[in-house]
Amino acid sequence: MNTDWDSKTVIGKSVRPAGSGGARAGPTAYERAKAVGAITENDRKTSAGTNKNVQGPDHQRIAKLDRENEVAPPPKVAPSVGKAIQQGRQALNLTQKDLGTKIMEKPQVIAEYESGKAIPNPQILGKMERVLGVKLRGKDIGAPLGGPKKK
Repeated sequence: MNTDWDSKTVIGKSVRPAGSGGARAGPTAYERAKAVGAITENDRKTSAGTNKNVQGPDHQRIAKLDRENEVAPPPKVAPSVGKAIQQGRQALNLTQKDLGTKIMEKPQVIAEYESGKAIPNPQILGKMERVLGVKLRGKDIGAPLGGPKKK
């Protein structure tokens, strides 16, 4: 008398069809392409299946070379420009916040320009020139900004 208690169940083993023997049905696309000479062994991606940085190992080396090639840090605003901004702003009785609002920049940007910590941006300097009426670029920094040239 054979009962379910006598039968053996193996977990994790799947039943395979007879004759397959666990082998694939045919060559893969890579094997077929290699057989006809469409690709060589060197064409196969060597890092396939690895969890490596997408940018590749050269990214860090190139970034390091870029940092080494920097001869000097970017130039900061000259102290004369910061002083001219501060004097022009005080002449108009504007706070840094007021000037920032007029040129649509944060007050911190104005503070950085006045202290000489900012990297000069021609667009911001141009906006400040128009509001303050003082030259902040080129020669004669601090001089009154002339109106449109007349012919």
